[in-house]
Amino acid sequence: MTSRLIILFTIMTLSGCLPPELGNRIMEKGIEKRMSANTIDELTDGLHFALCGAGGPMPAPKASGPCAVVIAGKRMFVVDAGTDGVRNIMRMGYPVGQIEAVFLSHFHSDHLDGLGEMGTLRWAGGANKSPLPVFGPEGVEKVVDGFNMAYSHDFVYRHAHHGDVVAPSSGAGLAAQPFNTPAQGELTVLINDKDLTIEALAVNHAPVDPAVAYRFTYKDRSLLISGDTVKSANIEKFARGVDLLVHEALAPNLVMLMNKVAKETGNTVADHITHDILDYHASPVEAAETARDAGVGHLVYYHIVPPLVMPGQKKLYLNGAEKIFKHYTIGEDGVAFSLPSDSKEIIQTNDGL
Repeated sequence: MTSRLIILFTIMTLSGCLPPELGNRIMEKGIEKRMSANTIDELTDGLHFALCGAGGPMPAPKASGPCAVVIAGKRMFVVDAGTDGVRNIMRMGYPVGQIEAVFLSHFHSDHLDGLGEMGTLRWAGGANKSPLPVFGPEGVEKVVDGFNMAYSHDFVYRHAHHGDVVAPSSGAGLAAQPFNTPAQGELTVLINDKDLTIEALAVNHAPVDPAVAYRFTYKDRSLLISGDTVKSANIEKFARGVDLLVHEALAPNLVMLMNKVAKETGNTVADHITHDILDYHASPVEAAETARDAGVGHLVYYHIVPPLVMPGQKKLYLNGAEKIFKHYTIGEDGVAFSLPSDSKEIIQTNDGL
């Protein structure tokens, strides 16, 4: 039962449309289903992906801040922690307390502004006894220290109120796991454990530096998440043959239209922003070219800029990319794919929240 239905039944009960006893019973069943949900338990063995945030820094109804969930077997990881990402993880039924680690692609605010909440909900939502590991290139220590300082009062309050049953002091906050950005053409192995390998590769998001993408391999299945980047030969090299390429994409034609309007209306700030962002993102056409040339199984567009809010806008956003690579999905919050092990299948299991 969805939260919308719970709200609807509450309104009906309060307005007298439902007897209170029936309303309470329905609410109880809905809460029971919600609290016992664990999407991971429903998954077959394999590599699984879900968008907890399909957008960029601009607000959009179906695209929260950049955030991706990767399930390898029964192990859960998150790439980037944009606004509302952790709440979408909960909406999708993934147990936040089981997040094993977060991987930051770079330190732009829209990729990490939900990190504090993610760490807190993972700690208090799973009674975790150790802090949330946060992997990132050099500089991640400063990010983690800042969040830990900002949440330091909260750590004390939650432990004082709930104790070790909910919030053991040893599990509060975040723990930085820094690594050196690999050179072009090289990979840095971050986790290599049984059937799972997680690797980082360099991307170009200048003047933002460092910036990396992440490749996940579980048994015989693989996916790569680009982070923010221009079109990159390095991504093409390391995406070669992966099942799923999750690639950011900004539509220059739409952003230039925004720039034109900004100039005409005298909006100097918007004029500068819409001019500046054109030079450090890949376009949908370029992402499609990378997918085609790397021979990937399926392409998911994410970090969608600008927001897609009007009928027919998806066609304008693609701007011909659909002709270059036909196996694609334009990401929205909640879009999910399964890559079963010992299989070539790429199964879209959810088309959004």
